[in-house]
Amino acid sequence: MPINKVLVVDDSPTELANIESIVSDAGCLVLTATNGQEALTKAKTEKPDLIFLDIVMPDQDGFSTCRELAGDTDTKNIPVVFVTSKNQKADRVWAQMQGAKGYITKPYSSNEIIDQIKSFQ
Repeated sequence: MPINKVLVVDDSPTELANIESIVSDAGCLVLTATNGQEALTKAKTEKPDLIFLDIVMPDQDGFSTCRELAGDTDTKNIPVVFVTSKNQKADRVWAQMQGAKGYITKPYSSNEIIDQIKSFQ
């Protein structure tokens, strides 16, 4: 399945712009959200091919957002890749248990983001 549309979710405007730029340069249409609830709404309405999701966000963290995406029939097949500052093994394991298909720790390189896009093509 080609990755044409990517949803990027991060509460940091700097991180959001940076990942958006990398994904856009890779030739994908980019949608953005700044929190978990906005991400859930956009995932349902826009049906992105891939979601890059931060974990540490106000109101609803990335773990619970991922769990909701994985549990919804409309969004359960959209791969979620966490992009986060949380770099403990327990965080990675918990991310997989919530349904994540990938995990990138900050600071990241453009290649790490692009490699994730390619891995789902």
